[in-house]
Amino acid sequence: MNRRLTNILRFFLDECLPPIIRDNKYFMYPLMYIWFKGKNISAIMNFKSNVWKMSHEEFVDFYNQRDSMAKDRPTDLSEQSIDYMLDHFDPEAKTLLDVGCGNGYWLDKVHRAHPGLALTGCDVLDEKPFSSNEIAYEEGNIEALPFADNSFDIVSCHHVLEHVIDLEASIRELRRVARKQVIVVVPKQRYNYYTFDEHVRFFPYKALLEHKMKMKESHCEEVWGDFVFIGRPATD
Repeated sequence: MNRRLTNILRFFLDECLPPIIRDNKYFMYPLMYIWFKGKNISAIMNFKSNVWKMSHEEFVDFYNQRDSMAKDRPTDLSEQSIDYMLDHFDPEAKTLLDVGCGNGYWLDKVHRAHPGLALTGCDVLDEKPFSSNEIAYEEGNIEALPFADNSFDIVSCHHVLEHVIDLEASIRELRRVARKQVIVVVPKQRYNYYTFDEHVRFFPYKALLEHKMKMKESHCEEVWGDFVFIGRPATD
């Protein structure tokens, strides 16, 4: 299911239904059964209670085993968000790290638009999840990135922070390894216990994201259902 359709579905559920219905397990069960293809429904519906007790290995294993109607979607980013970010790159940047790079969709877009940038992807997968030989890859956890301070001019991180356990440590690591820019995208979403996306962090207002990022030289815009935050590390 593409991003446009999931945005419509999310708007109907989150904005049009009263909370007493929206977060009722008997109402949500058949919807989640369909969305997750009838697999591991109990574990998924109780994820927000159990996630805080999971080890890092259990957390990664949970995500690797889940199967949903969104699994084959090439990216969670909208084309509007991609265009916005590409238009706001620091003109002097020479390197970019994408944390939580997944299949490399965003990195491929960057390579096509800015072929002079040296690109690196980072994710929890132990094998490179994309085939491009022109883009480097490093296994790593966002809460403890395997890079030295100020290693990359631009550090991007899309649709990842809403999944992390230690939000403060994750943001601190993004700022630590960036020299010129940190670019973050999260969905504009209010909290619900039962969601189709296994999110544990929610950003209903852009001021909340701005507060969490703690970067003075920054701006944050709502773009096609997402918040796009672009900030400059204090060390620059």
